[in-house]
Amino acid sequence: MKQPRLFILFVLVALLLTSIHPTRTALASNSAQGSVTASAVALPVQVTELGFVIPALVKEITVKEGDQVQAGQTLVTLDTPELQFVVAAAEAALRSAEANAKVQSYRRVKDRRNGRVFFDVVPPEVRQVADAKVQQAQAALEVAQASLAQNTLIAPHDGTIASINVVQGEFVQLDQIVLTLAMLDNLQIETTDLSERDITKVHIGNSANVFIEALNENVNGEVIGISPIADTVGGDVVFRVTIELDEQPKGLLWGMTAEVTIGE
Repeated sequence: MKQPRLFILFVLVALLLTSIHPTRTALASNSAQGSVTASAVALPVQVTELGFVIPALVKEITVKEGDQVQAGQTLVTLDTPELQFVVAAAEAALRSAEANAKVQSYRRVKDRRNGRVFFDVVPPEVRQVADAKVQQAQAALEVAQASLAQNTLIAPHDGTIASINVVQGEFVQLDQIVLTLAMLDNLQIETTDLSERDITKVHIGNSANVFIEALNENVNGEVIGISPIADTVGGDVVFRVTIELDEQPKGLLWGMTAEVTIGE
């Protein structure tokens, strides 16, 4: 009598374990699909590396690292006396051409007809040639001024001077990175190790919670970008996901690390 009871008890326990196991598996799957977690770093929305298209000595650096600058502000100038001389010569040539054109517009020439002398204005062709020389001189001056402008580094947008890689008197090579300008008042969060297994769960517009370790602070954000190309980090295939913060916390700096949790 005891054996049938033990057999029945065994069957009941087996059935109970079988019914519980799928439920646990389903819960784990739902949790995995609900959110993903990845490491991240704070980066500027815009970073611009600036350099010169001509080689020369650094004449003046008008800013220092950490300065806030405005678009159009002069940052660095090169010592280019030869370009300044070309501009001065072009200005002189233009003044000369303009003076000649003015003289031609008032000039009178002798015209002998029937033994008498008449004074008349110069032929139109002469005045046209003089005017054409003025236009040529003006064009030459503009070219010279454009060349001279290459010795001045101008801020292309508002931002903060993140780094300066030259000193006054240093010879700058062609296309050498002289200065880095970044918009540090508008930082975004970019993941560094989001795996290819998890990227399929992330979509544009997903909400995200960002824990900034250095500040010990949580900030909400939204996924605004997903890289279409994978990177390889330590042999792992990862994708970069960009998160825009709802509000930038005070003290957040370029390069600070974070942990992000991205939900559906």
